[in-house]
Amino acid sequence: MHPTLVEIGPVTVYTYGLLLALAYLAGLQLAIWRARERGLDGARVLDLGIYIIVSALVGAKLLLVLIDVDYFWRNPADLFSIVRSGGVFYGGLILAVAVAFWYMRRHRMPLWATCDAFAPAIALGHVIGRFGCLMAGCCYGRPTTLPWGITFTDPFAGRELGTPLGVPLHPTQLYEAGAELVILVFLLAFERKGRPFPGRTFWGYLLLYGVSRFVIEFFRGDERGMVMGWLSTSQFISVILVPLSLGMLWHLSRTPAVAPAAGPVARQRRRT
Repeated sequence: MHPTLVEIGPVTVYTYGLLLALAYLAGLQLAIWRARERGLDGARVLDLGIYIIVSALVGAKLLLVLIDVDYFWRNPADLFSIVRSGGVFYGGLILAVAVAFWYMRRHRMPLWATCDAFAPAIALGHVIGRFGCLMAGCCYGRPTTLPWGITFTDPFAGRELGTPLGVPLHPTQLYEAGAELVILVFLLAFERKGRPFPGRTFWGYLLLYGVSRFVIEFFRGDERGMVMGWLSTSQFISVILVPLSLGMLWHLSRTPAVAPAAGPVARQRRRT
């Protein structure tokens, strides 16, 4: 594909980095818009979004190192190479959720209403981010004879990411982007259907993503670390996340609804 977008003298603009930045900006904008629609403080949500972005970047790269800690222990100089790597999405998601929970508790933000505002934004950002993976050649799939297989030819991808060149591969980046797009549409279309309750959109997202990621992992061809000899790290996390999400959806659906305290936007609307 096109891992390098522009080279101007010593300055190189990588396609992955540009699309990753676009993914975070688009997701943050959607989250702020949804939060304001729910009467949440837009400034607080913006600050929370920045915390989430930073922690997601750190968490994704941290899990990347932990998955292959033996390699990095033997080759510490290669730690600098992870700056150009996207990392592992689950690592970023887990750390971002932990930091977000801490921030929301500290500033007394409504927990599940805020999480519901951010869930579709995560899906939107992930759709865009996976196209960055496709352009860079990372997160590649196993060899395939299917007609929609993708063949990478750029030496940069082979040299920097270990992407097999000249071999048709499953376009796992597109599989995941497509799955996230379906999840995004589903969340937005059915968010107010049935009997909505705080936390349904957030835990619904985690449930649907966990299932889709577990399946897509079978088509991945890159090194992702193994647990118990047959599950990838992401599949292992999915095995934990899916029943947890089901349990939380059941629990929250039975919890009596509590009217949220009106945020600044809601109070302003009342005065007008």
